[in-house]
Amino acid sequence: MAVRPKIGISMRLELETRRFYLGRDYSEAIYAAGGLPVHIPLIADESYINDIVDGIDGILLPGADCDPDPARYDEDPHPKLGRVIPEKDETDLLLLTAGERRGLPVLGICFGMQILNVFRGGSLIQDIESQVENPIKHRQGVPLERASHFVMIRHESRLSEILASTGAAGESSQRLKVNSHHHQAVKMMGRNLINSAAASDGVIEAIEDDRNDRFVLGVQWHPELSWRTDPVSAAIFEKLVDACRSE
Repeated sequence: MAVRPKIGISMRLELETRRFYLGRDYSEAIYAAGGLPVHIPLIADESYINDIVDGIDGILLPGADCDPDPARYDEDPHPKLGRVIPEKDETDLLLLTAGERRGLPVLGICFGMQILNVFRGGSLIQDIESQVENPIKHRQGVPLERASHFVMIRHESRLSEILASTGAAGESSQRLKVNSHHHQAVKMMGRNLINSAAASDGVIEAIEDDRNDRFVLGVQWHPELSWRTDPVSAAIFEKLVDACRSE
């Protein structure tokens, strides 16, 4: 039996109960794709994170019920900024620092994509509805797994390759219908990142590393909610696991 690569997943912090927690979907998606999920508590200590990263093969930064602190990209807080949890920002940034040093594969989902962009020196739209002209609906509500809007995927991107591997893309179509649960988005792109998908209102829906030797992908939607029924969602996790095996 092939050894399952260990993929670290940073957790959430419930402030009211002081509990670390994580939705089951992320771990189930990783395990189904052939990886071994490892939960990482939000202990924002560099030595602790370095020890954790030394024992894993890849990183998954999941969604969260908070927003990155805009001070990290030199902006004041917008009136519609959600709550900020410093332990979440700090732990994910430490993971990215240690992961970059080791060249580990990284998948960022929703908040994870946003904090990845901030880590690379980029900035965020703090509230799509009030800061984007003629936005589509990006907070679809329940059912959470329902695909609610299309994104256009950039040709010759890693995400385009994932789409093609499932047979979901025709010769003239790079459209993918996705679920949507966010009110923030990438504004200024960070270093070594490219925009690999966008919604019809121009909101960036996916980013990836422009270096061919790195698997670093961020998606604004939630493939962990739809991997059981959507081949592209499943393939995103499979490509992460494959990249971890090759490290």
